[in-house]
Amino acid sequence: MTHDVLTEIFAALRSVAPEVDPAAVDRRAVFVEALDLDSMDFVNFIAAVSARLGVDIPEADYPKVQTLDDVVRYVGRSRHEW
Repeated sequence: MTHDVLTEIFAALRSVAPEVDPAAVDRRAVFVEALDLDSMDFVNFIAAVSARLGVDIPEADYPKVQTLDDVVRYVGRSRHEW
């Protein structure tokens, strides 16, 4: 499951930052800083993840999804709650 989720997360990331090379992204780094994304890019990324994976990520949870690994874990936990 993690590979499929990660593939979708990278696709969502590329939708807001098409120049990003998934192989070069440190999954533990705060990706907004590492990839120099602005706040609107972050919001668009979260919206793309939500749309692609069917997981609602409310604004109150944004601090919980600061790294790509955080997003993978968040999506995994959310899917298990269904």
